[in-house]
Amino acid sequence: MKKLYSLSTLLVMLLLFTGCSKDILKPYDDRIEGVWELTDVDKVGFGSTNLDFTGGRFTFYGNGRLEYEDGGGGFYEGRWDIRKRNIPDCYVDEYGNSMCDSRFVRTLSMNVTDFTNHDMRTEFFDEIVFTGTNRFKAYLYDGNRTYVFRFRR
Repeated sequence: MKKLYSLSTLLVMLLLFTGCSKDILKPYDDRIEGVWELTDVDKVGFGSTNLDFTGGRFTFYGNGRLEYEDGGGGFYEGRWDIRKRNIPDCYVDEYGNSMCDSRFVRTLSMNVTDFTNHDMRTEFFDEIVFTGTNRFKAYLYDGNRTYVFRFRR
């Protein structure tokens, strides 16, 4: 029985690691390299919207360089950076006890400039999550509002 369990575990591991992409094992800095399209921005909460990025094409280079095309003829150049951050996750349970945990998230900062029109755009995303090899979401928490940016290769 022990041999059967070991053999089935080995078979499952083999199927998992040979049949799917290895991107999940790569660091976020390597996974983001390439050309991404900002396909959608959702807002949850109340208040006005004043965002620097609402669409366009982003090219992330491995050395931290970033190019952005806004779709209206604007071409921007700049830098990007991903950091790992430990954030507290606190809440009060039904008995009034304060409970705090922490979790690691990855943040993304983007700073670009259109040198022709002297326009600068910048954004700091509080959290980014890869939802597949060719998709990721970036979250911006702004008071009572949360913005979800969806990127696709």
